[in-house]
Amino acid sequence: MKMDRRIKALGMISGGLDSTLATKILLDMGLEVEGVNFSTGFCVTEHSRNFKDPDKKPPRPNEALRLSSELQFKLHIIDVSKDYLPVVTSPRYGYGQNLNPCIDCRIFMFKRMRKLMDDFGAQFMFTGEVLGQRPMSQHREALKTIERDSHLTGLVLRPLSAALLDPTIPEVKGWVDRSKLLALSGRSRKPQMSIAKEAGLEDYPQPAGGCCYLTDPQYAAKLQDVFNHNGKENLTHEDVLLLKVGRHLRLSKKIKVIVGRNERENNFLKVYEKGRHVFRIPDHPSAHVLAEIKGEPTGEELRQVAAVAARYSDAKEGAVRVEHWYNDTLEIFETAPAQEAELEAWRL
Repeated sequence: MKMDRRIKALGMISGGLDSTLATKILLDMGLEVEGVNFSTGFCVTEHSRNFKDPDKKPPRPNEALRLSSELQFKLHIIDVSKDYLPVVTSPRYGYGQNLNPCIDCRIFMFKRMRKLMDDFGAQFMFTGEVLGQRPMSQHREALKTIERDSHLTGLVLRPLSAALLDPTIPEVKGWVDRSKLLALSGRSRKPQMSIAKEAGLEDYPQPAGGCCYLTDPQYAAKLQDVFNHNGKENLTHEDVLLLKVGRHLRLSKKIKVIVGRNERENNFLKVYEKGRHVFRIPDHPSAHVLAEIKGEPTGEELRQVAAVAARYSDAKEGAVRVEHWYNDTLEIFETAPAQEAELEAWRL
């Protein structure tokens, strides 16, 4: 049956396979759909797109934008990165396996969606969530908790699993045809891929977990280091950005070093030199090296960082000349490159 076009559904759209299918189901029913894509600052694909090696295969476009163009619906891209930090530092429902505050994250986003529903004139919201796909946030009790704390009970439709869940207000009121909603559950994406093939949907990113840096063990280790040495309450948007770039080494309680891994990262780090110690190798190609140092460093501590900079240059042996810049003051060190065993002990 054809649904009333005056009914508008507001969707959380990543552009991945699940949100693609959820959107397609509602559009095929004749509903008006608008989408929201939140940028928290912790998206792996967004960062990878910005730092993709230009000599390699071109990165995929923003998937939510691609989907909105393909299926012809309005999309709103909203940056919530600065407001999102308290979710990361003080999650009411705790962390998952790493530093992923999945339940609090969903509540944060759903609260935003509740307000946007009013702003955009939507009667309900929908997501591409699948029951049991995410162990922390997509089991039945978590789904109910998230809706309750977001003041959205009964107003969140999950088209891919709706047949396994209690009927929502859109279904009860007849805005949505429940018979056309799916009964998917679990972590396998094979059913979704089969449905997409039947629907002629082929241009979507390959399904994969780990789309959020907070679920990544390496990123979580670097973030935990910031918590340990700077305090959770002092986490900044700049910290979040820098943790995604370069090699990070913890030399001591007062010294952390960031080393660029390629030209793009080197250029990115140059933007963040202010307030940090900068180490350069003038005579050889080298990585860009920043050091965050608490208090006044000793000459030996600076020499230690200089040795790290020398190690990540083409000068592998002998005395290497290293420039140390801080607040427009230049100091020259000559040092042998740090040993691999030292780097391994310091690497976060």
